[in-house]
Amino acid sequence: MEYLGLLLGFVCLIKGADFFVDGASSLAKKLGIPAVLVGLTIAAIGTSLPEASVSVISALHHNGEIAISNVVGSNLFNTLMVIGCCALIFPIQVGSELKNRDIPFNMIISALLFLFAIGCRQLNRISGSILLIGLIAYLVFICKSTPIEKESQKEAILAPWKIFVYIVLGLIAIVCGGQLVVNNATTIATDLGWSQTLIGVTIVAIGTSLPELVTSLVACKKGESGLGLGNAVGSNIFNILFILGISSTIMPYAVNMESVVDCFLVLIVSILLFGISRNSVISKKEGLALILLYVLYSIYVFLR
Repeated sequence: MEYLGLLLGFVCLIKGADFFVDGASSLAKKLGIPAVLVGLTIAAIGTSLPEASVSVISALHHNGEIAISNVVGSNLFNTLMVIGCCALIFPIQVGSELKNRDIPFNMIISALLFLFAIGCRQLNRISGSILLIGLIAYLVFICKSTPIEKESQKEAILAPWKIFVYIVLGLIAIVCGGQLVVNNATTIATDLGWSQTLIGVTIVAIGTSLPELVTSLVACKKGESGLGLGNAVGSNIFNILFILGISSTIMPYAVNMESVVDCFLVLIVSILLFGISRNSVISKKEGLALILLYVLYSIYVFLR
């Protein structure tokens, strides 16, 4: 029964995020906010809502292990599996903004997270506030540095009542889905004798990363592998700054040694991504290598 509840939770999270993003995007367009800024802010945060819901609810329930392992597991999955699968389907052309701005920034905040984890062995309100300030600074920078072009044709906008319904139903589904995932994942971990860190870094992390995986694979299928890379990297940045920032500000929690190791691995793979992106292309061989690294990591977390 717990497995069905977990599955239902993932469905609620994913569909809830879809509804929220559609409603919020239409509201922004109705208010005259440029589409590019909608994509950089509302859509980016929207795809991170499943992870945010799980981590915040976990923190409120004093399940800090799931809160942080969900994020580090998602970032490892995004970098190794999502980007790896995209590169395996079609070599990824790395755009200049991703190469010179987003990928280096992802590496910097991964290092910051590791320093918080190993130095303080907890994420408290001070570190959470620093991460949220970093998020605001990042959003301001990309909004100012991204050229805004006038829309050539008006996109379809939802009716006002639909916008309200989409946003409200989306938020309800996200909160309920997060509650289902946290409660059932905790029960499953206890029944199987698994630690909350293990269940968070595997089942919960992969489940909440499904929107990024699907979006990136669809982009690759359409020949837009660069979009898949941007989606994965952007998700990593928001996972650390937005999710860990807001969850630890609401309810500080300790970081156990397993999560410290995972934070270190997040830093290592972010450095690896930085290195392979320097040639402005991520090849199929490099994509396969990333996938194999995730397989090795999966074996490691089950054996430790």
